[in-house]
Amino acid sequence: MTALRHVQVPIPGRSYEVVVGPGAAEFVGKLIPASARRAAVVTQEGLPLSVTANIPHEQFVVGHGEQHKTLATVEQLCRDFAGMGLTRDDVVIAVGGGMVTDIAGFAASCYHRGVPVLYVATTLLAMVDAAVGGKTGVNLPEGKNLVGAYWQPVGVVCDIDALDALPDREVRCGLGEMAKYHFLTGDDLLALDLTDRIARCVEIKADVVASDEREDGRRALLNYGHTLAHALETETDHTLAHGEAVDVGMMFAAHLANVLGRIDVGRVDEHFHVVAEAYGLATDLPAGVEPQRLVTLMRRDKKARSGLTFVLDGPDGLEVVAGVDDRPVLEALARMAP
Repeated sequence: MTALRHVQVPIPGRSYEVVVGPGAAEFVGKLIPASARRAAVVTQEGLPLSVTANIPHEQFVVGHGEQHKTLATVEQLCRDFAGMGLTRDDVVIAVGGGMVTDIAGFAASCYHRGVPVLYVATTLLAMVDAAVGGKTGVNLPEGKNLVGAYWQPVGVVCDIDALDALPDREVRCGLGEMAKYHFLTGDDLLALDLTDRIARCVEIKADVVASDEREDGRRALLNYGHTLAHALETETDHTLAHGEAVDVGMMFAAHLANVLGRIDVGRVDEHFHVVAEAYGLATDLPAGVEPQRLVTLMRRDKKARSGLTFVLDGPDGLEVVAGVDDRPVLEALARMAP
């Protein structure tokens, strides 16, 4: 049997453990704060993993789909917490994918100005990205994750047994985020088994988050491919899932870096090899999207403090590049037409 991996996320004063591997759900009780007398378990219907809280708890179910990732859902959860008498010493346990951890984490950060939250990730995307690092949030009609907070969990459980029942589309979404780590480090993640690959992604993210918790610098690199991805999600009304959009966003970032003279065609080909060939993911723009509309949406991105801003590859690896003109952006988008 594959051994469990234990990864520390060394946030100063708020370090926590991420447990990865088959059967990791058994660790949930060990990660609950000793002060907690009750737990509010936030989850969705039909998930392949049940969790034992080991303390009195009530369960609250949120809907499937980005249309439920709203302030209204957060308000309802906070009212549910108040109804059960949850206190600041208790705990919220989020069981699900990235949408559940984002919503439950944001609700926990708001209720009583901050209640401990523990994540039990049931999707590959949540395991390698959403459940680690403390970013929470919900959408507005104007864009994705525009309202949120930084709120670190007290622990994260990644039980890979939950992945056995994961639909193919959800697997692809997770692989999209996993591919990102190839370009952050140059690591050959494909040489590792699944537990070690997920744990390595967590280690990479933990190192970045520990050095820049609130995305003032280095942490923005974790958004590689995400500027276009978030615009695509909004423009397609979320019919394109997050991980699928990130696949396209990384290839766009490679083309844009090439247009700007930051990388050569060979490096663009490396991106295509990892994203399209190694992971089998799509790299074309969805049919029917309007490039100029995408540019407008990308201007609303959280990183866009000095005009259009992207995380781009270059001679020294990934870095944040601000003040990019529309022309090279539109040229890169034109290369990706279906």
